[in-house]
Amino acid sequence: MAAPETTTAAAPTDPGLASASPGEAPTVAKKAKLGFGGWLALAWLVAIVIMALFASFLPLEDPARSAFRPRLGMFSDGNIFGTDTNGRDVLARVVHGTRVSVLIGFASVSIGMVVGGALGLYAGYFRNRLASTISWLFDILLSFPAIVLALSLVAVLAGGAESSDTQKNMVIILALGIVSVPLLGRITRGTTLTWSQREFVTAARSLGAKDLRIMVREVLPNVLPAMFSLALLSVAVSIVAEGSLAVLGAGTNSVSWGSMIAGGRSDLQRIPHVVMVPSAFIFFTVLALNYLGDIARARFDVRESIL
Repeated sequence: MAAPETTTAAAPTDPGLASASPGEAPTVAKKAKLGFGGWLALAWLVAIVIMALFASFLPLEDPARSAFRPRLGMFSDGNIFGTDTNGRDVLARVVHGTRVSVLIGFASVSIGMVVGGALGLYAGYFRNRLASTISWLFDILLSFPAIVLALSLVAVLAGGAESSDTQKNMVIILALGIVSVPLLGRITRGTTLTWSQREFVTAARSLGAKDLRIMVREVLPNVLPAMFSLALLSVAVSIVAEGSLAVLGAGTNSVSWGSMIAGGRSDLQRIPHVVMVPSAFIFFTVLALNYLGDIARARFDVRESIL
């Protein structure tokens, strides 16, 4: 008599279940999808980047050219966003101002990611006096109000009237970059503290891997998602900070969203669109960055529980 056939259960295909050890109960995290709001936020940011890159090639008026014409409101005489008190086209100015605002936002956060990320990675991986000093430095810098610290740095480094547009922009980028260093460094340090104690790091040490290789090859790839998520939020903060510096009289000399708000606040009651248009651009850009930052944090959030 033939032996009855036996059936074996198929192996689980879920990578999270397949890689779990017997002592672990994996939690299958639901990856956050972009959805309609995410795609809308991404489309807005793509449009902003295109405006920043190709503003000079778009069929717009010269943003600095004053025209002797009546002050126009929105959607009048071919000017979608009207003109300001000097007859300058608001649409042209807000599009060209995108270049400076986006440059300041992303460049300053890039400084914060490189410097703060390197310092935070070191302070979270090692347990020595230098690492403790770096942590104290982060705490000291975070104790200062960010806008006050940035205003002080700009006033000291580019307080003279002879500062050129490029020099002033570089100083603002440097000041906001210094402000973002402790924030990005602190989150990098905290995440590194968690990942540097994991089993695969211990295994790499036992195999004789050097600390630099472990930090770069093992720890850093797991820390980058948290850094990237916070970097998106920091770009939004930097764009708002640039506008705040302009209102306080320490902004860039070039056309930017912040300088438009600062220049039009005296005529806010008569021609509110001069201030409301750049404010709306800042609002939607910050909203898009915050929304995508939340999606990135939810998507790369690793959760697991141990029995």
